[in-house]
Amino acid sequence: MLNRKIATSTAAVALLLTWSAGLTPAHAAPSSPAPTAAGWLARQLVDGERLETVVDQVPYPDQGATADAVLAFAAAGVAQDNATKATDWLARPQTLAAYLGDGTTESYAGAHAKLALVAQVQGRDPRSFGGVDLISRLTALQAPSGRFSDKSAYGDYSNGITQSLAVIALERHGTAPEAAVDYLVDAACQDGGFPLYLEQTPCASDADTTGYAAQALLASGRQAEAARALEWLEGVQGPGGGFRGSGPTPQENANSTGLAAQALRVGGRTAAADKAVAFLKSLQVGCGDAARAGAIAYDATGFDQGNATRATTQGITGIVGVGLLELSAHGEATAPASDCPITTTTTTTTTTTTAVPATTTTAGTSTSSEPAAAAPVTSNGTRQLARTGFEPGPALALGVLLIATGVLALLLARPRRAER
Repeated sequence: MLNRKIATSTAAVALLLTWSAGLTPAHAAPSSPAPTAAGWLARQLVDGERLETVVDQVPYPDQGATADAVLAFAAAGVAQDNATKATDWLARPQTLAAYLGDGTTESYAGAHAKLALVAQVQGRDPRSFGGVDLISRLTALQAPSGRFSDKSAYGDYSNGITQSLAVIALERHGTAPEAAVDYLVDAACQDGGFPLYLEQTPCASDADTTGYAAQALLASGRQAEAARALEWLEGVQGPGGGFRGSGPTPQENANSTGLAAQALRVGGRTAAADKAVAFLKSLQVGCGDAARAGAIAYDATGFDQGNATRATTQGITGIVGVGLLELSAHGEATAPASDCPITTTTTTTTTTTTAVPATTTTAGTSTSSEPAAAAPVTSNGTRQLARTGFEPGPALALGVLLIATGVLALLLARPRRAER
């Protein structure tokens, strides 16, 4: 019986040690969420200049995602060397032709608007970006109705987001045409939100589009219409602060939440913006996974390299909350490494440590304003908790020893019938 009691007390000590190890800095969240996320994002750039999308195991340059990354670096105030290289890559003739079209038979409104924003944020001239006058090409795509439409043999893929981006870019350049702003205002659904697909019945409000539209309306001075859009966003926000996408993205996710958070912050809806930021931080990979620390997962299922870069770009702008009308390149030239603390393991010759089986859990959504530490993903899709070293200070070591001694004394003094 004595051996059983000693074994029980030893297990208690082991449990205390394991619990204490779980409080080590390796499980902490990055202390600077946006810069740490931007640092991870910068390290995903191929040749330090572009993001790529893999389709059927074949990588393709992704101009749109690269442009979003430039905006994210500006928001975070870091990695400006990478932002400059990425902007230079976007300004190359071959890159421009593939993204914008040739400007005559093929010309895409959303691409022109987004690159005009990138040029403005980076302090470049949008009228001469890689030899292309982005402003003239964009305004040439405006229809008499005020809608900016694609000119393409493959169809018109302009939508509520491209209309909003065009209004913001032209407001930054001077003043957006009144017809373009009026068209955006008239596109609103009855509930105050904005649809992705224009001129379709029924009108279906979309969080991503409404986030962009609210910023465009604020930029053009349409305060009342912007207020209705922001009220709609507040009305559809989840209890944990997240926002759902529409169509193939109905779950709460970082992209929709990032866009909504940015608009809410610009519109002065502080409480809703704070809740959205808390949701974004809950998706951020913590210090338990050093290689990915700072990345923002797309949703609560956990980190996925296939969508983490795009989620991180829009997650960063949501966390920072600076609007597209005011955003400008500034801050540090370099991409910061993870600011996660480094832990060390201390061994002792007086204690025998028994291996504790690893624990696996499935990823879940946290509503805390502090992100939970992410753990490596196993082959079966679960998350394995990271094993950390334990370096207790003198006081903690003494406390553990006293508790263990007390447990042993208590067990030795218990009546024998308690062992049945």
